Parts: sequence; structure tokens; C-alpha cells
Amino acid sequence: MLLDRRTFAASSAALVGGCATVGARPRAIAGCTPLAPVNVDAGRVIRTVAGLRPYRAAGFVVRREALGNKALVHNYGHGGGGITLSWGSSRLATNLGLSGHSGSVAVLGAGALGLTTARLVQEAGFPVTVYAKALPPHTTSNIAGGQIETAYLYKEDAVTPAWRQQLMAAMDYSWRRWQIMVGDEYGIRWLPTYEETQLSGPNPMDAYYPATKVLSRAEHPFPLDNVVRFETMYVETGHFLRQMMRDISIAGGKFEVREFPNAQAILGLSEKLVFNCTGLGSRDLFGDQDLHPARGQLAILLPQPEIRYAVSGGPGYMFPRDDGIILGGSFELDEWDATAQPDRIARIIERHKRFFQGFRCTA
Repeated sequence: MLLDRRTFAASSAALVGGCATVGARPRAIAGCTPLAPVNVDAGRVIRTVAGLRPYRAAGFVVRREALGNKALVHNYGHGGGGITLSWGSSRLATNLGLSGHSGSVAVLGAGALGLTTARLVQEAGFPVTVYAKALPPHTTSNIAGGQIETAYLYKEDAVTPAWRQQLMAAMDYSWRRWQIMVGDEYGIRWLPTYEETQLSGPNPMDAYYPATKVLSRAEHPFPLDNVVRFETMYVETGHFLRQMMRDISIAGGKFEVREFPNAQAILGLSEKLVFNCTGLGSRDLFGDQDLHPARGQLAILLPQPEIRYAVSGGPGYMFPRDDGIILGGSFELDEWDATAQPDRIARIIERHKRFFQGFRCTA
């Protein structure tokens, strides 16, 4: 099984903890897949960012309810899986909301969940307006690493069997939708991914990680004992969100920068069907006290085109993108300050520097 980054409990300690052990100088090892190490140095950092994941131990919410004379459909609380699950969760939400509806539709929020919801509303033939406190590039989704994997999503003992079915339904549609969008137009590509593993048996999610192979220590260069290799997709999030706004606008959708101080303010909208995709904003807007911020911090290095793989575990994670090498690995629950902390960023950089210096064979 892949390292279960899909839950909070299994992952947080591993990814915010100490450094990988630095091994011997790289040398030829029979059977080892040579990979180019990332050149990690504080002088190569081009920007640092922090974002607040909308984390719920009991998992994300897709639910319909009445709000005055309106139908309100919630679609929020996806933790670190917002990009991954956006298409599938939004499909669940639109299936709940659009049946029997006529007329225009409102979507609250312009992150990945809001934009995919709006696009699915349009594909079903309805006019849509997106109301948001901020538009891309000023959303939490813009800060996401973009790996298609359900990370930092829920706590294992807090979810129900019915919610697990909801998760699998969302993942299944997202998985198929992302595949037909691969390419430069939306900034999506497949990459081989190496992940530290706990080797604890099969998981229902394993079907979404093709070409999985557990590697012996001799087959990989990483200073880790247990590693699995698989293929998954990566989304250059800023590029994807820009293209989604383009698609929505071309199809006649509208965007309005607007903040709602409370749920009652939504009653002033002309639309009778409203999708709530406000992420962490749902804590105050709809009183969901089970929703907590989980701060993630990233250091982005200069692009390194020869890096054609991703890795997670040990020091955190490294995802290569055209706009830079993404280094991350923090999960700071109940931290509300959405600014990068220099001490945390320094630790992320140092851990990754030691990790890549510890390669046992290189290209």
C-alpha cells in the first residue's frame, strides 16, 4: 500500500518530523534507477507561500439543505485533497442540486471546487455566476502542490462507511476527468512518483495509482528503506485555474467579487440554487466548527527541467512543475496565519537539501 497520506493521523508526524539520513557519496549500484537529484539551496528559492487547507477530521461535506427560499448545496472541507477531488466532488454536488432546477445558478467561491462546480453547471445547460471573496491567483487553490492524490483529507477513525463511499465516488469521476485534460492547455501531466511506504496491505485507492511497484532498497537512489513507485498526474494549479476561468467566461459565466458576512446575506441573491464552495470560509459563514485550518508551507525553487519525477516521504514532498520545484511537507493544524514562516521554510529547505545529498546513485 502507498504511504497513507490520505489521512491526517498517519502522515502528519512523518512529514513535519526530522531529516532523512544522509547516505554515502553517490556510486554505481547494480539495479538502481538513476535519477537526477534536485539542487536544493536557499539561494535558489524564488518564492515562499503558505495556505490554509480546509480540514475536517470527518471528511469533506457534500449536502443539500434549504436556506430560506433557496436550495443550498454544500461542497467544502477537502483538506489537502481539493485539487484531486474537485471534479468528482463537484459532480456529486451538482447531481444533488440541478435535478428539477430551472433558471440561473450561483456558486460561492472561486477555488478549484468553485470553478469545477461552475463548469459542470454550465455543461448541464445552466447559466452561472461565481461570487467570491477573491479570484485566482489569490485563492488557496493557487498555492496547492497539485498532486492527484487524496492527501491530508480525513482522520481514519472519524469517518463513516457512507462517507467512504462518497470519497470513492468523487475520486472515480475526478480520476477520469483529469485524464482527458492532460496536456499543456490545462497544465496537467503524468509523472513517475516515488513514495515512502508503510507496506500495510491493500487500499481501495490503490486502483488510482497505476504501474505501482514496491522497490527494494537496491532499486532506488533515495535514503529511505521502503519505497513504492507509481504513476499519477500533477496539476500546475495557477495555470489550470486561469484556464478554467477562461472556459467559464467563454461559456457566458460571470464573476463577481463579493463577500458574504453571514448566511442570511445569501438570501439577497437572485439565484434560487446556490452551491457553497467557500472552503474554510464555511466555518464562519455556516457555523461548521468541525472545520479547521491546516497550514501548509511551500518553498519554490528555480525550475530544473531534468527533474522528471516526484517524491514524498522522508523530508516532505517534492513536485517538479514548469513554474518551479515545489518543496513542502507541513501540516500545521489550527494555525490561522496564512503567511510563510521563515523558520519553517528554512527547515523544509534543509531537510530536502540533506535528502537529495543522500542519493545513493545519480543520473
